[in-house]
Amino acid sequence: MLIIEQDGPIRRLTLNRPEVRNAFNDELIVALAEAFDEAGRDPETRFIVLAGSGKLFCAGADLNWMMKAAGYGDEENRRDALRMSQLFRGMTECPKPIVARVHGAALGGATGLISACDIVVAEEGTVFGFSEVKLGILPAVISPHVIRRIGAVHARHWFMTGQRFDAAEALHISLVDRVAPKGLLDAEMETLIGELLSSAPRAMSQAKALVDLVATAPVHDVEDEVVDLIARLRAGDEAREGMSAFFERRRPSWMGGADQ
Repeated sequence: MLIIEQDGPIRRLTLNRPEVRNAFNDELIVALAEAFDEAGRDPETRFIVLAGSGKLFCAGADLNWMMKAAGYGDEENRRDALRMSQLFRGMTECPKPIVARVHGAALGGATGLISACDIVVAEEGTVFGFSEVKLGILPAVISPHVIRRIGAVHARHWFMTGQRFDAAEALHISLVDRVAPKGLLDAEMETLIGELLSSAPRAMSQAKALVDLVATAPVHDVEDEVVDLIARLRAGDEAREGMSAFFERRRPSWMGGADQ
């Protein structure tokens, strides 16, 4: 259902339900929430890569699960939806950066998964869509995360039409951050992973938190916090090591410390 692998400082989570196109159900939601929580607390993990096995990333919600949910009462349906909402919130609050490796398709709730990630790399030819309206429902639970990514103008169009679109359009509306040519997704991922590995681990985690702090707040509301943050970081171990490595023309310790 979910493959969890530790690849050095990288925690790899792979959706593994290829028989249903990696569609998620209540069990996978719980497994993902636990996996992100555990990775976020693991001091050896610097960032997380989320991917899908088989022919595509994720086709959204498992329709068998959705049909079962249609028979739930209001309170049971609310609890079910809350678990999904808590998964997405847990991803955004996870102190470790999350990178999505997307191929084939990301439909319905899968767009919520990638919207809750920090960086999204998609392969050319990947199909996207907020298909909920075609089923008489709405992308309600994923909407806070999707709208933060693509904005209200794009959300209105794609939420109401339910129309599918390609990776180029996903890049245009900022649903994804990079598009890899067909067959070169792993090469693009390796380039990105190399960049992340060259970044100071604590600073990278704090950069994620900084964006959330500043994104929607007026400047005067966060001025004291950002000033205090940089003052603390400048005096910290990572900053001292990073500056010393730069002037000494060597790799910093988080890259192994080897001479360049």
